[in-house]
Amino acid sequence: MEEYEKEFKEAVSELKHSGIRGMVFGDIYLDEHKDWVDRVCDEIGITPIEPLWNNSPFSLVEEFIDLGFKAIVVSAQADKFDRSFAGKEVDKKLINELKSRNICPCGENGEFHTFVIDGPTFKKRIEILESEPVLKEGFWRHWFLDIKRFQVIEKEKIV
Repeated sequence: MEEYEKEFKEAVSELKHSGIRGMVFGDIYLDEHKDWVDRVCDEIGITPIEPLWNNSPFSLVEEFIDLGFKAIVVSAQADKFDRSFAGKEVDKKLINELKSRNICPCGENGEFHTFVIDGPTFKKRIEILESEPVLKEGFWRHWFLDIKRFQVIEKEKIV
């Protein structure tokens, strides 16, 4: 964790030269995450912005889906999920599956991570053409979606 923090601070400090004064984080309810963000941002002199803090994870993910955003699972803890979970689309079926397994639908406890590939505010969308789940060892064992080929597609403008 020390190495991650060091690299994070270095990367964000580089961004400060471009005029960055704040950074948005997606923490929802884990105090230790928010405490870390607050401490580290204070140490490097930027303002942490936590727009999701203390919101309902189920309400957040349902709103995300209802607004037309699309995300896929790109990493999942191997002790909780099998290889087929990597690459799944975040949709209401997946949310129901997570709810039945008593897993936070936003992965707030690190159970999984996602990659947003489309949304109503995006000018382009990402289409995954070829990918493969790979088992990785690290902080924990997890399935990682190795995206081998993709394309960025311009979206039609609505007039």
